[in-house]
Amino acid sequence: MSNRIKRRMRRLRTNESIRSLVRETRLSASDFIQPLFVVERPEDAGPIESMPGVSRYTVSQLGDIVGGIAQSNVPAVLLFGIPSGKDASASTAIEPDGIVPQAIRACRDVAKDLVIISDVCMCSYTDHGHCGIIREDRVDNDASSRRLGEIAVCHANAGADWVAPSAMMDGMVAAIRGALDDAGYDSTGILSYAVKYASSFYGPFREAADCAPQFSDRKTYQMDPANAGEALAEAKIDLDEGADMLMVKPAMAYLDVIHRVKSAHPDVPLAAYQVSGEYSMIQAAAQRDWIDEKRVVLESLTAIKRAGADMIITYWASKAAQWLRDES
Repeated sequence: MSNRIKRRMRRLRTNESIRSLVRETRLSASDFIQPLFVVERPEDAGPIESMPGVSRYTVSQLGDIVGGIAQSNVPAVLLFGIPSGKDASASTAIEPDGIVPQAIRACRDVAKDLVIISDVCMCSYTDHGHCGIIREDRVDNDASSRRLGEIAVCHANAGADWVAPSAMMDGMVAAIRGALDDAGYDSTGILSYAVKYASSFYGPFREAADCAPQFSDRKTYQMDPANAGEALAEAKIDLDEGADMLMVKPAMAYLDVIHRVKSAHPDVPLAAYQVSGEYSMIQAAAQRDWIDEKRVVLESLTAIKRAGADMIITYWASKAAQWLRDES
């Protein structure tokens, strides 16, 4: 009997009830954040060709959409605005009645307890498509950070709970924290895109947000996909500057980075963004019946959470919440 198997791992996999009891990672609707694209011109609304199942909405359409999100128990939305006008300095991004302030107020009217997060960047507002102000054919870091602070105050004034700076400017969190505090918004949180890579997975988003750069690329300010240790430095800098929460973007190709950032900062809430390219690849395969959409999506979300994310920004937020509710 010396060759007797003492520990049989399969005993813990016998049926779904046992598997559920010993499951290490659990998903719930409260893990998700729903991104929303909001447009100023009605003619810009409608389905996004490269993101099947995702649409751009006018402010007047937000009521039904946000009401449904709240009913699904998804606790938060992340708002991206597409304005009717663009210029070199993103001046429409700081208009008090601009597209994002309008969207914030519309969301609040429908769902008072919803966490409203606003993306703070300039790429959708500049005529050149870069995330900052251009000086002599390059992005002026410090001028851009100051403008990001103005945008954050504009959003906070409209009622945003959190602002989420995504421009990857050095010092942007400090500039935003200072601007918010000086304006009396010391309770407005900062969810920093601290670790944002110059990824090839953003293509569909650039169609959705009308923000493709008109020259060059964003590799001088977004991170090199080959670097992981640099992510820890970026995260620490943003925390030192006043970030309340961190983000890794994209998610699925950067699970190791999510794990490293969470391990380095276990007490700091960490978000991960399952980005447009990740979404569209799964959707394309599912539409051809090559994969089971529900099972693959829930598996991918579980992997992101298992890696260390506390919050997941995903275009499947409401749908995944419904799937989980149906399974319970």
